[in-house]
Amino acid sequence: MTTSEEINSIRYKQEEKEINTLSKFATKSRFSKGRKIEDEESNIRTCFQRDRDRILHSKAFRRLKHKTQVFLSPFDDHFRTRLTHTLEVSQIARTIARALDLNEDLTEAIALGHDLGHTPFGHCGEGVLNELVRGGFHHNIQSVRVVEILEQLNLCRETIDGILTHTWGYTPQTPEAQTVQLADKIAYINHDIEDSIRAGIISEEDLPKDCIEYFSSKQSQRLNRMIMEVIENSYGKPNVSMSGEGWHYTTKLREWMFDNVYIDSPAKQEEKKARRVIKELFHLYCDMLKPVCEESRIERIVTDYISGMTDRYAVEKYKEHFIPIGIQTGCKDDYLFKLANVIQ
Repeated sequence: MTTSEEINSIRYKQEEKEINTLSKFATKSRFSKGRKIEDEESNIRTCFQRDRDRILHSKAFRRLKHKTQVFLSPFDDHFRTRLTHTLEVSQIARTIARALDLNEDLTEAIALGHDLGHTPFGHCGEGVLNELVRGGFHHNIQSVRVVEILEQLNLCRETIDGILTHTWGYTPQTPEAQTVQLADKIAYINHDIEDSIRAGIISEEDLPKDCIEYFSSKQSQRLNRMIMEVIENSYGKPNVSMSGEGWHYTTKLREWMFDNVYIDSPAKQEEKKARRVIKELFHLYCDMLKPVCEESRIERIVTDYISGMTDRYAVEKYKEHFIPIGIQTGCKDDYLFKLANVIQ
């Protein structure tokens, strides 16, 4: 029979396993820098496992299923959303972390939380808020705000650092965060190519020839090659990075996607409408709060509200406030029952 003492030792055993089996460069949960608010430890889960679970059960995580990745509010179920993107980043990051003997739990927590602050309508929505909000708007900073303030998840400092620094231009403090930063790029380059081909915007033959020769035109082989570039170049080293040559072709492929898909392509035809939705809602809500809220707080409140919306919720709110609705009388299905009484 299991005793309470044995149960209480489960987390300790897992922490010992990390210390004894992970790379000397890996982040060990027992030596975490801790949380801003001291929290009682779990008997069975490490601190990074708890971070992962808190993110997974958050409202912001659930909303990712109805937020745009590249294609706005797609009706085709096979296009990526912000949620499926997040899951693919997590899978890629965990694969790399496991191969490099890094802390897989911390890696997964960062990956699952990295886009919690993303706006509706993807980077289009982010761009609009960046123009409207004093000081700008950046989804990685908003993601930190979500976990720290809006949902008060009280995550470990290492997890928060990884969420903040997943965007290029930041310097992650742990190899696990470096892994997620790379996994994010690898994921969206590859799945955005696949979605763009599915949408008929590009074809495999359109991709840069030298990139195809280096990585392969086949989705699975290209993805595997990029992952292996990271593993082979980082094994036994303190930092996680791709080889110089691999990064050159990855960057070239990313730039090609910006020129041919992300900017001024059929995938972006609806963005003018999406921009209008965000902009009109922003001004509307700011006006609505003026009589009841301090002016210094209004912009922040509205930004939190809009950035948390899903695509469809933002559209419904726009309809509610800006699209006139005729007077509704009776049940719309009355005619159905009338036919039932008339037709024999």
